[in-house]
Amino acid sequence: MADTTGLPLHGNVPADFADRADAKAPRSGLAAWREFAAAAAIVGVGTLLALALRPYLAATNLAMVYLLGVVAVATRYSRRASVMASFLSVAAFDFFCVPPYYTFQIADSESLITFAALLVVALVISAQTSRIRAQALRAVDRESRTQALYRLSRRLSTATRVFDAALAAAEVAEEVFGAPVTIFLPEEGRISFRKRTSDQLLISSAEEEIAQTVFDSGRKAGRGMENFPDAAAAYVPLKGASRMVGVLAILPGSHGDTLHGEQQHLLDLFANQTALAIERTQSQNAAADARMQMETEEMRSALLSTVSHDLRTPLASITGAASTLRSQGAKLAPAVRDELLESISEEALRLSRLVGNLLDMTRLESGVELRRDLYPLEEIVGAALQRMEPQLAGREVTAAVPEDLPLVNVDDVLLGQVLVNLLENAAKYSPPGSAIEIAATATPAAVQVEVRDRGRGFAEGEEKRLFDKFYRGKAEGVRGAGLGLAICRAIVTAHRGSIEALHREGGGAIFRIRLPLSRP
Repeated sequence: MADTTGLPLHGNVPADFADRADAKAPRSGLAAWREFAAAAAIVGVGTLLALALRPYLAATNLAMVYLLGVVAVATRYSRRASVMASFLSVAAFDFFCVPPYYTFQIADSESLITFAALLVVALVISAQTSRIRAQALRAVDRESRTQALYRLSRRLSTATRVFDAALAAAEVAEEVFGAPVTIFLPEEGRISFRKRTSDQLLISSAEEEIAQTVFDSGRKAGRGMENFPDAAAAYVPLKGASRMVGVLAILPGSHGDTLHGEQQHLLDLFANQTALAIERTQSQNAAADARMQMETEEMRSALLSTVSHDLRTPLASITGAASTLRSQGAKLAPAVRDELLESISEEALRLSRLVGNLLDMTRLESGVELRRDLYPLEEIVGAALQRMEPQLAGREVTAAVPEDLPLVNVDDVLLGQVLVNLLENAAKYSPPGSAIEIAATATPAAVQVEVRDRGRGFAEGEEKRLFDKFYRGKAEGVRGAGLGLAICRAIVTAHRGSIEALHREGGGAIFRIRLPLSRP
């Protein structure tokens, strides 16, 4: 056995379902004699009342007093006690209420009809009352079972781990059955259970082997059953839709050594519902793991594809230009040498940006510490435009940033990187020489910044995917790793802001950033 410490889950035991089940179980001899004594006492009280009323009422009316007594016995005690009360009532009625008094002799033959009618009515009343009591008990039992299953389903619905589902089921079962409950879960082909509280549930190695046998065979065993009837606990297999998921063990509790009738049926329902919940949790966890693994594989494939392509291209250009300069540098014209050197510089800068984006994305996903302070937005916009001056050469760039904008509480370096990435994206996906606009506005709660271009825009439905890692638009001839907008979203999210892509009226795209204003 992998682990042999116990998991006792002692809960508060309500006296609802178990008490009613005991009421339906066979009564002991002492309890039966108590019922008979109580029935005789009620008939005696009825007799005293009949003697008091005898001078004023006819004998047939006095029979009603005994019928009331029979009803009282039938509503409170067993059917045997009510039948006994019926016969005692007829005998007492004959002895005390029918002339000649204090004898069982019958002077009038018509009294026999009265006796027969009294006996028949009393027996019918006792039978019907007993049937109604049994139906009421069954209705209460069904209600109790429904409530117990409802509590179990509610607890199981909130469990996201297999152990939590088993723990919830054991706790609810303890409350309902009034007995210690343990659930064994499989672990590397064997079943085991862990100790959770300071209480101890003593289960020997032999009992563990019984639980293992139940898990392997899928058949109930233990106390009160055909297999291993001398075991300390009753073991019920937890069968899911496709496999065994564990074993439920219930020890003798405060209501007897074994479970009877409805209790056993309810225990089977508990085991079935628990097994389905555990199996569902296992399937959900397996699906989540598979989805995570699939996403990881997709991310790895995208990263390898991007890196292999976007690193190979600049490296090939740099290697080719450098080889040409080394082998034929003296023979080349100055203009050609300058062109090769410019190509090396551009490709090296592109390679640096790609590696920088990969490092930035990794750093942002692992959690970055913001160095926030109050900054004027126009300074951050100006610094971004200055960094992008070579790429924006030949374009009309306008920046509408009002002077009365409130200060923004941001990390100026990271927010500047967001603007640089958006400006670079606008330059890539818009025609050369087209205009690019930056506009800022303020509301009482936030500052809003927009970067607008007049390019081809993006396809319908791409608004969310544009910010995914390694996703690039469908424009041809555009080079990049697809990390710029993902970095923008990560930085803006770290500032508790939002970024979105919108279609621009007349053509083009708008990227809108919304940064909340901090309150002093």
